[in-house]
Amino acid sequence: MLQSTLIKKQPRLYLFIPFYYTLWEDAVLTPSEIRVMHQLITEVKGIGNEERAFLTENLNPQKAPASKTLKSWRKEVQKLDLGATATLTDISLALAKKYDPEIRLSDDEMQSFLSAEIALGIVGREARFIFTKGHETLTGEQHAESNFDISEMIALLNGNQAKLINKVKTVISDPSFAFIEYQSLEEQREQVLLWCKALADQGFGSWAYPEFAGGKGDMEGYFTIMETLSYHDLSMVIKFGVQFGLWGMSIYFLGTQKHHRKYLQEIGSLELPGCFAMTETGHGSNVRGLETTATYNHGNGTFSIHTPNPDARKEYIGNAALHGQMATVFAKLIINDEDYGVNAFIVPLRDPSGNLLKGVRITDCGKKMGLNGVDNGVIYFDHVIIPKENMLDRFSSINKNGEFESTISSDNKRFFTMLGTLVGGRIGIPRSALSASKTGLTIAIRYGNRRKQFGPVGGEEVPILNYRMHQRRLIPPLATVYALHFSLKYLTTRYIQQSEEDAQEIEALAAGLKAYTTWFATSTLQECREACGGKGYLSENRIDDLKNDTDVYTTFEGDNVVLMQLVAKNRLTEFRQEFSDMNMFTVFNYIANQAKVSITEKNPMVTRNTDESHLLDLDFHLSAFRYRERAILSSAAQRIKRHIDDGMDSFDAFNVVQHHLVNVSQAYIERVILENFQRKIQDMTKESCKTILTQLCQLFALFTIEKNRGWYLEQGYMEGVKTKAIRKMVNQLCWDIRKDAISLTDAFDIPESCIAAPIAIRKKL
Repeated sequence: MLQSTLIKKQPRLYLFIPFYYTLWEDAVLTPSEIRVMHQLITEVKGIGNEERAFLTENLNPQKAPASKTLKSWRKEVQKLDLGATATLTDISLALAKKYDPEIRLSDDEMQSFLSAEIALGIVGREARFIFTKGHETLTGEQHAESNFDISEMIALLNGNQAKLINKVKTVISDPSFAFIEYQSLEEQREQVLLWCKALADQGFGSWAYPEFAGGKGDMEGYFTIMETLSYHDLSMVIKFGVQFGLWGMSIYFLGTQKHHRKYLQEIGSLELPGCFAMTETGHGSNVRGLETTATYNHGNGTFSIHTPNPDARKEYIGNAALHGQMATVFAKLIINDEDYGVNAFIVPLRDPSGNLLKGVRITDCGKKMGLNGVDNGVIYFDHVIIPKENMLDRFSSINKNGEFESTISSDNKRFFTMLGTLVGGRIGIPRSALSASKTGLTIAIRYGNRRKQFGPVGGEEVPILNYRMHQRRLIPPLATVYALHFSLKYLTTRYIQQSEEDAQEIEALAAGLKAYTTWFATSTLQECREACGGKGYLSENRIDDLKNDTDVYTTFEGDNVVLMQLVAKNRLTEFRQEFSDMNMFTVFNYIANQAKVSITEKNPMVTRNTDESHLLDLDFHLSAFRYRERAILSSAAQRIKRHIDDGMDSFDAFNVVQHHLVNVSQAYIERVILENFQRKIQDMTKESCKTILTQLCQLFALFTIEKNRGWYLEQGYMEGVKTKAIRKMVNQLCWDIRKDAISLTDAFDIPESCIAAPIAIRKKL
């Protein structure tokens, strides 16, 4: 190949060495590459027929040059003093001049070489890197740093719960909580039960109960325990939640002192395992449609709990298949053939030895997509008799005369008040989902920081976290995790401090954040899996368990789409009440103010503004979120009203605009999340943490706006030049935050024993 004797005889052949090396470096010569080189050979002057034939012969795809030959060509070029802007043509001419300083190329010949370079797909100004080794690139220069105090960030995230969080982490880091590769479903379920008993022994199960039941009356602490446990096995978390949350809290919130005294202590210690039997085969989200009956027997003052048809069986009930001895059963109360709506009753299922009681039949749901440490079952009742005191009677009861009584006269209000007391589950689930997201991102970001792939020609491979698309996959979710952390803390505080007046708002907020967070967890863990390639598919790296176990979170405690409609209806109710409370003067002012906002924010100077200071401005972000929320809510209300005014039934009207209602909820929840993130930043005094949190907040806001850019463009709120600038700014923020990404996941302070992924073994920065 390119024999040295012939080259020395005709130095102009050196013009072709850089091109031939570049083409043969990957050991494949394509037909289009051969065609380009044939064209170039014919256009270069000053070489004879022998040399042309020689060059043509060396374009045979079946006769690749030897490795030794390729290396010699490369060394020839490396001896040159290449400038920073050298093209392949520049390199070719410099090499030829080294052996014959008199060599010149005409303008046409120069153009032929440059055209060939372009046709071959060689990046002009980077051609020199083909022959150099270990050169620096912007992509390769990025590395993990720590530009804030990690201990301060940990303290900020933990807040007033730091002591309890550390206690829980210490317990689940104990060798007795080491992850196990199970040989059977039975083994997994028994291990999860043992872990829950160990947690009960620590007092975690009864944490929210009154002191007489061994608790601390600390609901915030209970949510903290659930969230922290979620760094560990999620089957354990859900069984914990079923036992101490759903089962125990239903007794606590729906029962009265006699029930509290009788049951709570044994529930909190796990001496009395139980279930929460609400969902039926035929009715999940529609609790009012439950068909199980609780018929009052006047003769002996008892209730008969019955499953009237197969669709009324209690399905997917946690703790039912193996361990549950009692259940809170939701059933229609029937007195003298009259239906008094859904109420709650304590129904025994098994004796202490595990034997099913008379009239109770339970089948095992078997293996599931995830959470296989939880023994879900299907329960059938055949006229099971329970005493009158087993009715949970905080909101309604049966008096001595066998008559229904309630302090809440409205059936609707009583029903929703009863369900409202159970909203805590919609706080525990998203906080658990967020912990799973934190774990998945910690694994994926650590792996992305250490895993190297590709790089500039002749240079070293680059960590995949340095690539823009990889940053796009993981950094915006990292920003969202921080945003959701503060919003869920806000929700918890609102829930604990709630008054009767804001109960419905909090219920809607809990439903919306539950849906938003669990959808986010599902999409984020999938992204984490893909971002780790085949390694993410291996069970040893935990992402499969995190993905499978949290997948059902989107339908736990209510299907997310249904919950989002609940949120939207709450927003529409408040929207209507806001106007019903206004007189004509205030309505006029409102409309005038909205018009003023539109004129200001839709001003061409604003819709096209691409200044960096404007794009990063927190006020701009919040204004954009608020505008979207208000506009979508207003248009949904107008659509529904128009349908009803046209004679459509209200049920049909809401059905027609269901997709619109989900957007109402989405915009509302995103505004709440951003508002709380910004408020947290404004209240901070620690500048090192404040700087990085501000960047995360800016990224969450701009990434969300980018996601909704179609809507903003449709509304004329932004123009294309601005949405393009926002996309560039999202890229820049991902690039800037990348260096702190490892430290930001370190600030989650997840026990290393819980991460338990070989690809995420911690290395010091």
